[in-house]
Amino acid sequence: MHYAITGGAGHISKPLVQQLLAAGHTVTVLGRSEANLAPLTSLGATAAIGSVEDETFVTKALAGADAVYLMIPPKWDVQDWYKWQQQIAQLYVNAVKAHQIKKVVVLSSIGAHMRRGAGPIDGVAYLETLLDAETDIDAVYLRPSYFYYNLFSMIPLLKNAGILGGNFGGSDEKMVLVDTNDIADVAAATLLDLSFSGKRVQYISSSEHTTAEIAEVLSQAVGKPAPWVAFSDEQTEQAMLGMGLPATIAQGYTQLGKSLRQGLIQADYWQHTPTRGKVTLAAFAQAWAAAYQQG
Repeated sequence: MHYAITGGAGHISKPLVQQLLAAGHTVTVLGRSEANLAPLTSLGATAAIGSVEDETFVTKALAGADAVYLMIPPKWDVQDWYKWQQQIAQLYVNAVKAHQIKKVVVLSSIGAHMRRGAGPIDGVAYLETLLDAETDIDAVYLRPSYFYYNLFSMIPLLKNAGILGGNFGGSDEKMVLVDTNDIADVAAATLLDLSFSGKRVQYISSSEHTTAEIAEVLSQAVGKPAPWVAFSDEQTEQAMLGMGLPATIAQGYTQLGKSLRQGLIQADYWQHTPTRGKVTLAAFAQAWAAAYQQG
């Protein structure tokens, strides 16, 4: 089988490509930097260097693929984030249709069932909607939960203010968490199988904890016990604007936190049986502590 993988050598795409190559398949990896893809090309992957904003490039890179893995990358300098995500989603679908590729695995997200109102998740929800309309394409929508990786952004908060927090949490509802390696494992298993048909949603999680538990485990890992503090939406948005993020990004992440706080993003997750990953919060806390000490 030949696979086309978007996402370069990212936290999910890199281990995914490694597993596909180890299974004896050929892989084209789409990325912006040849140097960043070197660890994968050294293993036998073919690099396609260009921008996913370029439909000609993407269409050419997907040529010959039996199946593709699609993810919409982050972009931090846009003026209208959702509109940009829509453009990338449409471009991907156009490229898949151009080559009559029948098997597609999408990195979607928990909360995509909302379609709108989940901040940055709205873009992958739109990609799901586009693929739903294509009856001759079989697709699996991987809906992982809140990345452990996102918790690295709270290291400065603990160092400077002695707390962890966001505009969500502070309640008894458990946050659903996932490790990127656990996502890669599910993506690889799905692509190596390819027996799926129609459209299917697959939730992925590694653990479930309240935000108080998250704060306890992470802060104690660095010997600096700290509480979880729930911020207001206004405080959250203003903090991101103060960091120099565009308004569309600050508003999107504030909306994400608000929808988490309201229980909307995780609502559909609780109605399904997720694929369980192997990485515990305690295990992630060791990597978090190492980053804390290095920062």
